[in-house]
Amino acid sequence: MLDLKDVDLILRDHPDAGRDSLIPILQEVQAQDGYLSQQAIARVGEALNLPASKIYGVATFYNMFRFQPKGLNHVMVCRGTACHVKGSAKALELVTKALRIQPGETTRDGQFSLETVACMGACGLAPVVNINGQFYAKVTPMKLQRILEECRAKEPTHVDA
Repeated sequence: MLDLKDVDLILRDHPDAGRDSLIPILQEVQAQDGYLSQQAIARVGEALNLPASKIYGVATFYNMFRFQPKGLNHVMVCRGTACHVKGSAKALELVTKALRIQPGETTRDGQFSLETVACMGACGLAPVVNINGQFYAKVTPMKLQRILEECRAKEPTHVDA
């Protein structure tokens, strides 16, 4: 978890920062922990003299920002034109039902997070799903179900004491 001292160090690198520095600062904060926490947004708001609502307004406009930590298995479903035509909507529907989360969310156990992306640049392999940096080409709902089950089997669902 990101320590607010780390946010302060980032802010220290941006003396006299104003609204025009907001996006680079948010990018650096997210790079530290993988997402923007409420506490981090509040601290950035204090430093830039901006209300948290304005910061959320900017951050939610860009799909590069996350507000929840990524899961152990980060699933990205391509929604580009080629993938859409080849069935990525069915792939996305399967993932949301199987994991019981929507894009931008993380499962309660922290095992999976889900994101949609505009294009992965692998149009000839459509539809494409990326899990933890590994590309899966020409996915079908059945193939994707098997892949998710394999991911679930690899990762522990809890820590034994």
